[in-house]
This record gives sequence, C-alpha cells and structure tokens, in this order.
Amino acid sequence: MHEMKKVTLGWMAIVLVLFPILLLLGIFMRAVQANGLANAEEWFYPFMTLHGVGMVGVWYVGAMACAERVIARYTGSNDGLSYVAMGGTVAGVVLLLVCVLGGKFASGWYFLYPLPFKGTWPIWSATTFLLAMTVMGAAWLVWSLGLLVGIARKYSLSHALGWHYIGGATEPDVPPAVIITTVSLLAAVASLLAGVVVLVFFFVELLFGIRSDALLMKNLTFFFGHVLVNLSLYLGVAVIYDVLPEYAGRPWKANKIVAISWNSVLAIVLMAYAHHLYMDFVQPTSLQYLGQIASYASSLPPAVVTIFGALTLVFHAKMRWTLASGMFFLALMGWAIGGVGAVIDSTIAVNAKFHNTLWVPAHFHTYMLEGLVLMVLGYFYHYVQEHTRIPESGLVRILTLGLFVIGGYGFLATFYLSGANSVPRRFATYPAEVAHGATDSAVGVMFAALFLLGLVVFTASALRRWFRASSDG
Repeated sequence: MHEMKKVTLGWMAIVLVLFPILLLLGIFMRAVQANGLANAEEWFYPFMTLHGVGMVGVWYVGAMACAERVIARYTGSNDGLSYVAMGGTVAGVVLLLVCVLGGKFASGWYFLYPLPFKGTWPIWSATTFLLAMTVMGAAWLVWSLGLLVGIARKYSLSHALGWHYIGGATEPDVPPAVIITTVSLLAAVASLLAGVVVLVFFFVELLFGIRSDALLMKNLTFFFGHVLVNLSLYLGVAVIYDVLPEYAGRPWKANKIVAISWNSVLAIVLMAYAHHLYMDFVQPTSLQYLGQIASYASSLPPAVVTIFGALTLVFHAKMRWTLASGMFFLALMGWAIGGVGAVIDSTIAVNAKFHNTLWVPAHFHTYMLEGLVLMVLGYFYHYVQEHTRIPESGLVRILTLGLFVIGGYGFLATFYLSGANSVPRRFATYPAEVAHGATDSAVGVMFAALFLLGLVVFTASALRRWFRASSDG
C-alpha cells in the first residue's frame, strides 16, 4: 500500500475507534445527571476527565492528519513524522486509560494546578496522567514542527502566510489551505510549548517540592488548551477550503482578504484564552478587557470570510452533493453557531452569569460536535470514497446527515437551555434548586442516542470503503 494512504487510513481507524467510546462516556455522564444510573456517580468525574482529554486529543490529531494529507499535494509528505505522532498518541491513550480506570484520576481535562496533587486519587495516578500529556504533547510538537519544515521547503514564510497577497502581488500562487495550515501550526507550536512549561512546573513540584504560582499555571494551561482547540478547528477549515471546490466545480483561491483575515487570526487568537479567567479577580484588569476584545476580534475574520466565501462558492454552482460535501457544509454551520455562543459567553457582563453553567459546554460542544467532527469525518469519507469510487447510497446520506443534525442539535439544545436556566456545569447530580437540569439531561441522552445511531450508519458506510481502500494497496 502506498505509504501516504496507509498513514491516512491509520489515522482514520484511530478516530473511528476512539470517537464512539468517548461519545458513550459523554452519554454516560448525561445519564448520571439525569439520575438514571444509580450508584454510578463515583465514575462521573474520572470519565469526565477521560472524555474531555480524549475528545480534545482525538479531534486535534484527526484535524492534523487531514490537513497533513491536503497540504502534501503542494509540499510533499513526511510520513515518518506522522508515525511518530501516531505512536505518541496511542501510548498517551494507554497511559490515560491506566490512570483513569486504574487510579480514578479525575481532575478534568484542564488539570488546573494544584488539583492533580489534591484529589482523592493516588499520586501514581496523577503522575501517569502527567506522563500521558507529556508523551502526546511531545509527539504532537515534533509533528507540528515537521509539517512547518515541509512547508518551508516549498514556500518562504512570507509566502506561506500570504503576505505577498497583502502587498498586492499575485505570485506565487499559494493555496488557502497552505496559508491557514501555516497559521494553525505556528499557533500549535506556541500552544504546545506552553503545555511543556506547565508540565515542567508540575514535575518540578512532584520531584523537588517547589510550588508554582497558581495564576501563572492557570494562564499557561488555558493558553495551551484554548489555542489547541481553536487551531484544530482552523485545520479542519483549511481542509474545507481545499476540498469543497472539488464538489462545487469552482476554485477557491487565496487573495488579499483571505490573507489579511487569517494573519489577523494568528495575531489575535493567542490572547483570546483570557476570557476563561474573568472570575480570577487577581488577574490584571487590562488582560480581562483584552480577553473580551480578542475573543470578539478573533471570531470575525475567519468566520465572516470563510462562511461568506463558502456560500459564494456554493451559490448557483453545479454542486455535487454527497455525504462528504454535505458534512462540510453543515460543519461550517456548526462552527458559526458555536462561535456565536462562544462570543456571547466571552462578553464579561454575560460571562459573570453564564461561565459556571452548562452554557459553556453548550458552545464548545457545538463547534466541536457539529463543526470539527463533521469536518474531519467528512474528509476521511471523502478520502476513502475517492480511492474506491463505491456508489453512494442516497438513503445512507440522508439518514446520516439527518441523524447528525437532529440528534446533535437536540442534544446541544438541552445544554443551552440548562445554561440559560442557571444549571451548573461539572455537577454529577443536581440539587433541588436546579432539579430541572436532570430532566434536560434525560432529554439530552435521547438526542445523543440519535447522533450515535447516525455515527453507526456513517461508520458502516465508511468502513466498507476503508477495507476496500486498504486491500487495493
């Protein structure tokens, strides 16, 4: 089998194995909150940790794998780096399973300092978790740097970022996917380096007893996490820029507006994380205002330019609507809706009321579940379909997209309604004052089951093509 295809099919298999498991963990948590699983509360927080870390990680590597394959058309590939990342990811998953299932580690995906050292779990469990984050972070950092080196072999930094378009030049022709991926990878390096610093501080305390500054650790942790999630979405968007034109029969070329919008993202997104620290009154006030301004500003250029560009691309085009192209289009919608929810929450006056409610998981589940998930799964399906050309069933397409939309948005609506009605997040069970949260959770479980059914239909169709592509060599 051609090595490039082997690597991509490997990543697709990892995503299709891990996603249903992590999705079931999410359904388990909502079932606990609905009071539907008696005596299961003790596993709520360990599974919340595994679900959160797992989902962030699996969709980051999924988006990276898709973007890697797309830009390989322009820069060539280095599949050895992808194998390094794959090995680090699998090793990290094993360590996560050990610390959560064996040690009930339950700090949450954000592992805010000093919580990993203060829980009821054994210290070996916290150490194993930190080792898992170290292994995955190191592998992903090497992967990101390697992809940047690959881009640099073909384009200068100024060309890879599209600065010549801003200056009025039109040559060389740089695909938008290269510009967006370069922006995303530069942000990835900054994010992962912040994660490295956090882990170093954790291990220094673990080994030598030297305590760290909690506010510094919180800034670094949210810088790492927030930027990583955002750039995962941007990598997915880069794929749509490159692949959606194949279905529309029209080019989607880079220009001055595209270059300006994505370069502004690189300048702004690194500060948007500060909206997670509004509740920290010791945080400098200037950073609090900067968090709101950056949150507003970072959402506008890519969203407006990309979504408007996609609508223009599709409008009056002889679109070839397939399962993949339908998922791409719906993914942009999910990205936009989740982005609106995020901007609302990033407003200081609103955040004071909403931040510790289910409104927060509502917005990030929206742009992950109905945005990034559809981007990545859509590209993987597109990839195996292009390699097999198996006739696509219209019924499967309608059923999959329908279940993804109805099940997904029904599930998300229960989060939004609960958040707007002051139901707190991170509660395994709800007190009488917010007992309506249990009802919302029960409804959410039913809609999540519909989404899961859609995933089963999708996976059956995708795996048929996966096995054919694997056997074709």
